[in-house]
Amino acid sequence: MRTVDVVVVGAGLAGVGMAARLRRAHPELDLVVLEGRSAIGGTWDLFRYPGVRSDSDMHTLGYPFRPWTDERSIAPAGVIRDYVRDTAEEEGVLPLVRFGQRVTGAAWSSTAGRWRVEVSGGEPLECRFLVLCTGYYRYEAGYTPELPGLDDFAGRVVHPQHWPEGLDVSGRQVVVVGSGATAVTLVPALAEAGARVTMLQRSPSYVSAVPSRDAFARRVGRMLPPPAAHRIVRAKNVAVSTAIYRFARLRPASMRSILLRRAAAALPAGFDLGHFSPRYDPWDERLCAVPDGDLFTALSGGRAEVVTDRIVRVVPDGVELASGRMLGADVLVTATGLVLQPLGGIRLTVDGDPVDVSTRYAYRGMMLSGVPNLAFTIGYVNASWTLKTDLVARYVTRLLTRLARTGAASVTPQPPPEARAPASATPEGAPAPVPAEAEPMLGFASGYFRRGTHLLPRRGRRGPWRVHQDYFRDVLSLAHGSLRRSLRYR
Repeated sequence: MRTVDVVVVGAGLAGVGMAARLRRAHPELDLVVLEGRSAIGGTWDLFRYPGVRSDSDMHTLGYPFRPWTDERSIAPAGVIRDYVRDTAEEEGVLPLVRFGQRVTGAAWSSTAGRWRVEVSGGEPLECRFLVLCTGYYRYEAGYTPELPGLDDFAGRVVHPQHWPEGLDVSGRQVVVVGSGATAVTLVPALAEAGARVTMLQRSPSYVSAVPSRDAFARRVGRMLPPPAAHRIVRAKNVAVSTAIYRFARLRPASMRSILLRRAAAALPAGFDLGHFSPRYDPWDERLCAVPDGDLFTALSGGRAEVVTDRIVRVVPDGVELASGRMLGADVLVTATGLVLQPLGGIRLTVDGDPVDVSTRYAYRGMMLSGVPNLAFTIGYVNASWTLKTDLVARYVTRLLTRLARTGAASVTPQPPPEARAPASATPEGAPAPVPAEAEPMLGFASGYFRRGTHLLPRRGRRGPWRVHQDYFRDVLSLAHGSLRRSLRYR
């Protein structure tokens, strides 16, 4: 069995970034990247539905060490996929990737000081340090709610996570069930392809038009070389997005008013703004960005409509609603979200004891209490994913430097004070029970988080255990934070 220094699981945006950071900081390490699919790109290779694109700007979603030079700041998935693949090539990561090797389990042995990594489609590996860049949703299938009568539908049912190649929607009636980022992306793209589209939502989302091209980035790019321009634009965009988020949380009524006024200005007079007026405050759930207001344009031009109602049943030729209205449909698209799956569904054990992720605390949002030599990457839900995953990569490189310098074989986060039970109350080697009031790692109200939040690690009350959705705090915590606080080295 081959033994390596580090195994990175996943060759998407986060995995390639992690491997690139490790290559730069520790070229001496024997590094392997395991990817269950046959291509690099992760989310940006998996999703192929019409119009799929980034929902945050590429100057912050891209890597800080590789400037984003495309003129589009809201970019199509194919362009992002090429960017990730080109980065893997340039950084020497591509030869390290083993495709078609899905990790199913990992077992830590304190005696050996190693992880044994079980792989479907390949031989097992041993490694000193394991990094899981698997995201937080299940790749195999998305979420489809129980829809009465769905089996009776005579048309085609499609989930965006597995869009069929070559599906022709021209001249057909398409009902898109959902109101989130995927739905607002699909509707204008399907209308552009010639479909008659209805976005059917049970409840509205906040939607905001954003420019697909960054005028500031274009001006700065003319004056400065790409690396310098990238740093300036990235810093500006981080500051602006953070300020908008904080304003929304501090002044939700004002933010709501701004969003509705902007929507009204982009829609025909008399349009029912109730379709874009949720019951919750802005950023309780992720705000949907539409490039150049393409959704509003499709609705204004009569190529699409939005209906806020509840499905009573699916019938052979469409959908019956609680209001009594019948929506005819040839294609039914269930843009109803993801299935939350922490750590890629990988089974973890430590010295033979199974690790229940939901009973562990998240150290700096990237390690698990009581689990040695393991890191994971989960990006921001209120900003670009890569802002957080790159900070995690930087912290991992610093940890590995300290391990090498001190000669320690392992580093293990110790549970926060509120999780430490008396020794007599907890069997030797077992984690202390998580208090019932312990909060999930990510406090977010989107449907797929509500359905799966019980699966996530917990967050503590303070310090490195208090997971934040705040880039500036995380710069201090991850790029410059202590490598000793609440950590045990052996």
